[in-house]
Amino acid sequence: MKILFIGPMGAGKTTAISAVSDIPPITTEAENNDLESHAKATTTVAMDFGEIHLDNGETVALYGIPGQERFSFMWPVLAEGAMGAILLLDDGATGAREQLVTYLDAFPELVGRGALVIGVGHVRQGHGQVLAAYQDVLRQRGLALPLFTTDVRERHNVLLLIETLIANAEVNQLLDGTAP
Repeated sequence: MKILFIGPMGAGKTTAISAVSDIPPITTEAENNDLESHAKATTTVAMDFGEIHLDNGETVALYGIPGQERFSFMWPVLAEGAMGAILLLDDGATGAREQLVTYLDAFPELVGRGALVIGVGHVRQGHGQVLAAYQDVLRQRGLALPLFTTDVRERHNVLLLIETLIANAEVNQLLDGTAP
């Protein structure tokens, strides 16, 4: 099973994978030369990789995409064969709702089959208020996708996103008749 972590630079993809991976994560961090977009020292330039080993013996591969749009040519390559994706957004970032639209448009196949879960981090005001703004964007597009506030530093929060994605994939397979 392959799960993508997608989202803009600074949303927490590398941190999320590090929080849950059962192996030391592989990262491709390089010096951030785009400090105007996000004031962090390093950024992912190819991908992050981690694994979770399930109780049933299955391994879930976790791939974090580079968040800068100049690396968007990598997105479809990494999405190949993914059962779904977790979209991470930073509510404190300028244009976070527009970033939601960017990633919905960039991964239409995953969105079309409901294989996307959204985690919104860096929430500074009431969680309900924050989520309502993102739900409005989804509603305008006729989408009903799982949406959570999250802290990607917390293993249990990231596991909730992963478990929700896997459960949704299983339900969608049952509904469309592709379940094994």
